[in-house]
This record gives sequence, structure tokens and C-alpha cells, in this order.
Amino acid sequence: MSVTIKSEHEIELMREAGRILAIVHEEMGKIIRPGISTLDINRKGEEVIRSFGCIPSFLNYNGYPASVCVSVNDEVVHGIPRKDRILQEGDIVSLDAGVIYKGYHSDAARTHAVGQIDEEDEKLIEVTRQSFFEGVKMAKAGNHLFDISKAIQDYAESFGFSVVREMVGHGIGSKLHEEPQIPNFKPIGRGMKLRPGMTLAIEPMINKGKKEIWILDDDWTCVTRDSQYSAHYENTVLITEGEPEILSLADKDNPFKQQ
Repeated sequence: MSVTIKSEHEIELMREAGRILAIVHEEMGKIIRPGISTLDINRKGEEVIRSFGCIPSFLNYNGYPASVCVSVNDEVVHGIPRKDRILQEGDIVSLDAGVIYKGYHSDAARTHAVGQIDEEDEKLIEVTRQSFFEGVKMAKAGNHLFDISKAIQDYAESFGFSVVREMVGHGIGSKLHEEPQIPNFKPIGRGMKLRPGMTLAIEPMINKGKKEIWILDDDWTCVTRDSQYSAHYENTVLITEGEPEILSLADKDNPFKQQ
């Protein structure tokens, strides 16, 4: 398995890609409300990405037809934006986007409430987000890759939620998907040892019901088999000599920067 260790120059480019992506997510979040279409969200995301002179990582990636994956309710990931998919009060919507800045990628996802939502759905969103941070606490040089996986699984399952098995996090850099794969559950073994300069896209996908998923006929949209809601939270993370650095998150949203 070939994992790239980034140079200081590459890290600087990825920092900027991440900074821009944090802004993209903030701007998309501002327009989430009942009555807008998933295509409206995609248009906003692409507009902000291009306003920085960047390229959307996802557009035409393996044939994906949009710049932002917009996944509603029981859609886990890779929902394709559509003009006729209108957000309703009580929905939850996951937005996954990436930015290419000077040849380097960032990748991040957020799940939003649409208007007032069910208390249990609110909890699903919050637990998914926090499971990411529980995983990131383990993303330190000298730890093993699956320490991250175990922390995510333990936290999510402690609330009675389930962890998607088939979709995983990944390395990231000059390619959107690099080695290693990062499961959100603990496989057998420990995984590779983490080293400074690794850049990882850590992305829990957590289901309210059972863990099983399937792919719709569009060959992209991944949904829960039991039609229960699913949430997604992701950031691009740099392994350092000390605390991990979250590249795609504004400081105000980053608990590591608020201590």
C-alpha cells in the first residue's frame, strides 16, 4: 500500500483548498430551507468554488454529473442534485463537496436540518458529527489507522446508531482518493501506523436504523435498506507531530482550536 507523505509545500496547498472548502460549506448551509431544490444547492456550491478560481473535485469524477453530492433523508451519500427534488420541512440533507486548488484536493461533508426536525434526527446529526471528532482524537503520529475506526464506531454505536460498512474514508492529496482506506468501524488488525504528513479524509456515515445499504438504479445514490435516515460528516485532516490539523473546518467550528 503506497501512502503519500506530503511536503510542506503540498500541505500549504491543501490548507488553502481546505480553507476554501470550509467557506463553500458555510455558504451552502446558509441557503438550506424548505422549498429549495437540491440542484439549487449544487449551483451555489459550484458558484462559490469557482469564485476562488478552484475546480469542483466531484464534477465528472468517474462520471458523477454534479459538483456537490446532495443526499436527502435515507440517502447515505452520492445523491445526485435535481431540479425536482425539493427540500421539505423536517428533512435532513447531507452535502459532500471537494475543491481542487492548484492541483490539490480537499473533501468535506456536513448534514443539515431543513427547518424544524425530529429530536432523534437532530441527535443523529450531532452524534455523526461528534463521532468524527472522536475519531480525529486518535489521528496522531504513532497511533494506528484503525484506532480512528474504532473510536468512530464505539461512539456512534453507544447511541444505538449503526455504521455503514461499504463506504469508507480515504487518503487525499493530488488525487481525490488515495491510499489508505479508512473504515468507520474496527476491522481485524490495527492498520498502518500513522505518520506526520499523511492527509486523510475521515468521514463517518451513520444510520439511524440498520447498517445495510443499497445503490439505486442511477448507479450513484446510496440509500439505507430500511429507509431510515442517515447522516454524514467529513473533513480533510493532516497528521502532524502533535495534534491533528483539520484543514477543511473554520476555527470557530473546530473544538481543537477552542481549548
